Amino acid sequence: MKVGLFIPCYIDQFFPRVGIATLELLEKLSCDVSYPTGQSCCGQPLANSGLEREMKALYASFANVFAHCDFIVSPSGSCTYHIRHHFNIIEQTDEVKHLREKTFELTEFLLDILEIRKLDAVFEARVGIHESCHGLRGLGLGKPSELNATEFSNMHALLDLVEGIRLCVPERRDECCGFGGTFSVNEPQLSIAMGQDCIERHLHNRVEYITASDMSCLMHLDGIIRKNRLPVKVMHIAEILNHTKGDAHEGI
Repeated sequence: MKVGLFIPCYIDQFFPRVGIATLELLEKLSCDVSYPTGQSCCGQPLANSGLEREMKALYASFANVFAHCDFIVSPSGSCTYHIRHHFNIIEQTDEVKHLREKTFELTEFLLDILEIRKLDAVFEARVGIHESCHGLRGLGLGKPSELNATEFSNMHALLDLVEGIRLCVPERRDECCGFGGTFSVNEPQLSIAMGQDCIERHLHNRVEYITASDMSCLMHLDGIIRKNRLPVKVMHIAEILNHTKGDAHEGI
């Protein structure tokens, strides 16, 4: 199984260790992983700003870069969602269809494709789970609280496999953190207020870490945490799932 690793630009620039953790985790699970160096941003930020039509050439190039991979895996629900649902504006060549059908967010790839039910992971800490909007409602990685359906969560299912972890579910567990990409730029005061509210719910549970499957949400929350010197850290789920006994509990 040839897996192409897609690392979003903000992870590449600001949180490279999330990309490294994703690579190491997939290799531990016997995946043949490559990192195509010709990859670029998926185009989501500009598309969200009204420039989607200008992204057509980038979308086509992106599809060609990953054409040789059986699957494309990314530690980002929002970027995965963008590829699946917004690459529909270009010609649907075999390469584009393949990209849209075979791009998976990390947790769904682990559960739905690799069918992981056991992990060699240890993380002895009290951890709060943040369900990101794109992953939860866009990709269906869990059950939103507004639906009357069977409870499930990819994050819960995987983190339950980690030895020593103590999971804490906050009140209003799937409420937006306020990031929303360009929303945080256009509505900064509202964005920050929503983030503060989210963090307070986790602090109420006395967590040591907040985790999510989207580093963009954690980046937003970490900015508020650092500014206010709050006693909690953030860590992407890939880092926790890749964590073994003796590894340092870093976070950011």
